[in-house]
Amino acid sequence: MTRLLHTRRQAFALFAASWSWLPRQALAAEPYRGVAAIYPDIGEPFRGVFTKMIEGIEDQLGAPVHTFAVGSSGAQDLVADLRRQNVRVVVALGRNGLKAATSLEPPVPIVAGGVLSVPESDALQTLTIHSLAPDPALLFAQLKRLTPGVRRIMVVHDPKQNAWLMKLARDAARGHDLDITVHEAADLQSAIRYYQDTFASADPRHDALWLPQDSTTVDDSAVLPLVLQESWNRGFAVFSSSVAHVKRGALFSLFPDNLELGRSLGRSVQQALSSTGRMVRGVIPLKEVLVAVNVRTANHLGIPLTGRQQSFDLVFPEP
Repeated sequence: MTRLLHTRRQAFALFAASWSWLPRQALAAEPYRGVAAIYPDIGEPFRGVFTKMIEGIEDQLGAPVHTFAVGSSGAQDLVADLRRQNVRVVVALGRNGLKAATSLEPPVPIVAGGVLSVPESDALQTLTIHSLAPDPALLFAQLKRLTPGVRRIMVVHDPKQNAWLMKLARDAARGHDLDITVHEAADLQSAIRYYQDTFASADPRHDALWLPQDSTTVDDSAVLPLVLQESWNRGFAVFSSSVAHVKRGALFSLFPDNLELGRSLGRSVQQALSSTGRMVRGVIPLKEVLVAVNVRTANHLGIPLTGRQQSFDLVFPEP
């Protein structure tokens, strides 16, 4: 009889504990129910990228978010839909998502992701933008791991697109005991001239060329073949902020871990909804990264990768 009573008390205690736990979990998720994610209405595989980001956001918040797919023309009924869902923070994904979110009246706090950057005129001070441009500090750390002899990084960029990134790059270079030579080019012709000067002066033992994501200076049809051919002939390393360049012959790149990026977006949402409301403003470089490497290029440059390939998330040429 005593044993039976003890068993019943245990069962009641477990029930009571589970009953008290459920409301707390529900209350913990409740502040995050007024969150919406706006993303471009596009097909696969790009749609899957945004879906994975949203999955990360929901995982971080512990609650589902309202999702709205918008076309290039925006969403005329978006304001009414958001008001109906009592949305308090918008996560804007991709260019179209950001365009739609910034046109809302009255405005709501915006956390943006899935974009490289925004023009200076787009009220950077009021937005939190998680860029797809990899953090230069992470790029340079990976470069040093693969090519410890490198002493100088050379880069050509359009300041209208990447001035903010070059500020971070200069600090990152100092942190890794590297020199960095930055050339500004406003058009393709100027960019090619800087690349030609770079090839003429590059020391293959100590120099490396960085290709940022820049539509002016890193043209895939004119610049990329020239850069990759010269680097192959002269034997110096080219690394990139675009994973597509690794497939074509760049040594390595960093690319987004979309689930982790979503969790980071979720943390920014939590900051926006906190009692202090202290959001990080401006552009945040991509820190949630995976590593792609080209083993053929590494072999050509004499970089040993044997036993290290398990540390790479994507390998080219594909087996």
